[in-house]
Amino acid sequence: MDSMRDRFASVASRMLDEDPRVAVVLAEIGAAGFAETLRRHPGRVINVGIREQLLIGAGAGLALTGMRPVIHTFASFLVERPFEQIKLDFGHQDTGAVLVSAYGSYDAPAGGFTHMSPGDVALLDTLDGWTVHVPGHPDEAETLLRHAVGAGDDRVYVRLSEQKNGRGLPVDGARFLTVREGRRGVVVAVGPMLDAVLAATEGLDVSVLYATTVRPFDSAALRRATETAGPEVVIVEPYLAGTSTAAANDALTDVPHRVLGLGVGRRELRRYGRMEEHVAAHGLDPASLRERIEGFMRARVAV
Repeated sequence: MDSMRDRFASVASRMLDEDPRVAVVLAEIGAAGFAETLRRHPGRVINVGIREQLLIGAGAGLALTGMRPVIHTFASFLVERPFEQIKLDFGHQDTGAVLVSAYGSYDAPAGGFTHMSPGDVALLDTLDGWTVHVPGHPDEAETLLRHAVGAGDDRVYVRLSEQKNGRGLPVDGARFLTVREGRRGVVVAVGPMLDAVLAATEGLDVSVLYATTVRPFDSAALRRATETAGPEVVIVEPYLAGTSTAAANDALTDVPHRVLGLGVGRRELRRYGRMEEHVAAHGLDPASLRERIEGFMRARVAV
């Protein structure tokens, strides 16, 4: 199976062939995947070098001319380092683009903390008007990337990951999918967390929702699920724990409920390790998730 980044390069190259509005803007990272495409479209594949603020500024300039820029680098360099440019060049100027990241929370641990960005979605949450897609499989990444590029001139963030589920599901860029139905709580699995959540909840009487578009948050799907499964909600995200807790609380504001946000902790892990070791250290492996989910659901009975 190819990776999400591999799929991104091939799909973006095809979209350059198909749509004269599309331009790809890079900051050195990922440029090798567009070498052949650059020869076909020398004016629409732009590598600004290791200049992340310029990466965003160049993309915004293209948007002002009517282009649909697709801007790509690692998450820490795409969202955190040039955040002021995102806020002003896109938000303040009311322009749109598709930001496509890779290597988010801990996908490249050998790079150290400079190459980790567990807070990217939470940071974008401070800005107005961003759609956020978090695919869990290369097929979903392709679907959501095409959806993002075709979304008029909207501001869209597509968060790619080295982690992936075993199979892709028919995502539509808007709704949560119901993967499992139960009556003792709701677990929302975001993107590449689905396989771990399904393993962790095997045999538990809980509903599992699958979220690959987290902004806007599908409040209607969560409300429907809680009507039959009860108002205990666990959200398992591949980035900063609690990022979507407020959105879930807003969805259930008129209903007595409890929400537990599971994800990447705030404590910096100061050893490189392997990706799997970071998953376990943050309690996102199936065994840890089961213990935390069962403990949360049992607490309802004790109240």
